[in-house]
Amino acid sequence: MFRRRTTPIKSKYQPVASLEEVVLGGNKQFILIRGENVENPLMLFLHGGPGTAQIGFAPKFQRDLEKDFIVVNWDQRGAGLSFSPEINKEELTVEIMVRNAVELIEYLLLRFQQSRLYLVGHSWGTVLGTLIIQKYPHYLHSYIGIGQVANMKRGEKISYEYTLKKADELNEEKAVRQLNGLVYNPSDMNYLITQRRWLTKFGGSAIGVSDFDLIYSNMFFAHEYTLKDWMRYMKAGRFSLESMWPQILEIDFLTNPLQVEIPVYIFAGKHDYQTPSELASEYFNNIDCPHKEFIWFEHSAHLLNFEEPEKFYEQCLKVKERLHKI
Repeated sequence: MFRRRTTPIKSKYQPVASLEEVVLGGNKQFILIRGENVENPLMLFLHGGPGTAQIGFAPKFQRDLEKDFIVVNWDQRGAGLSFSPEINKEELTVEIMVRNAVELIEYLLLRFQQSRLYLVGHSWGTVLGTLIIQKYPHYLHSYIGIGQVANMKRGEKISYEYTLKKADELNEEKAVRQLNGLVYNPSDMNYLITQRRWLTKFGGSAIGVSDFDLIYSNMFFAHEYTLKDWMRYMKAGRFSLESMWPQILEIDFLTNPLQVEIPVYIFAGKHDYQTPSELASEYFNNIDCPHKEFIWFEHSAHLLNFEEPEKFYEQCLKVKERLHKI
């Protein structure tokens, strides 16, 4: 709680378990690297948010993945362990984040003497992922999109309409009153917080797990985060979100066809109305690549890799196995 560290991994192979600071774009940022065998392929996670850094809670759900991959979690610039009061909002742009991600990929490939890695994007991380796979496919085995962003403005409208519909169906008078009292404006933080709170309550963000159960309770006992880190996590997340949200609202991956040179896998929560899965399906149809698969997670919403970690692990293994058959 007072000193950052990560639990060593016991393995008959040569394991790796390292929480470390790297410099990306001149900025100090943190990565967590864990795997039972340094000879296994790399898997890099691009977390959502922006600002929902996951070094402090994701490892609990990734133990099985550590058997077959070198799992890398990265607290992005301005988020989680990579937050600093010295960072300016001007430093948090989509372009800079992409450059940081590519620099990290290059660092990991060189360090572990590998030519490619598996890239996993979640929510906001799928924006980075989509931009990276188009320009830097030579660094990647394949791409897995979770809570795939397709068209932000359309997605926010669908999300709002779903939330209001559920409030009516469930006769949640307080929700109906608050949602109807909002001026629809997804660029406004107060609107967004209110809409997301009710969306979460109605199961459009996660099913059977709360943010406290998933993130904060796990983070409080995580060795990788100190008490101080835990306390400033929310501040960092809000800072990242407010800095980048106007840029993210302009994201549209549906107007023009996407040409990609690597396999693409879209994992979609059946009940996801935070980045609506119906638009993820349109994204899937809009992408042209050597091989693609769309996999439904029937009992999940937006956080499927945490809601159904066993199925997520099984599907990641299938992605790996298929690569060896090509």
